[in-house]
Amino acid sequence: MKKGIHPDNYRPVVFKDMSNGDMFLTKSTAKSNETVEFEGETYPVIKVEISSTSHPFYTGKSKLVDTAGRVDKFMSRYGKAAKK
Repeated sequence: MKKGIHPDNYRPVVFKDMSNGDMFLTKSTAKSNETVEFEGETYPVIKVEISSTSHPFYTGKSKLVDTAGRVDKFMSRYGKAAKK
């Protein structure tokens, strides 16, 4: 890696997935006031709502939404009024 191209505050940071508690270590310039112990060391922690360990696309647990039922319900209520 070339020297002098990264900012001074480029350091190891732990990202914590709040939906399942999973944590991973990477380098970042993100600011954080909180710390966490990870693999015997103390690092700044950034809390995220979703990561690749909890996102339905990556886990294969996608949710199906019944849009056809919603459309049928809408048409039964308001479809007759629109035809006039």
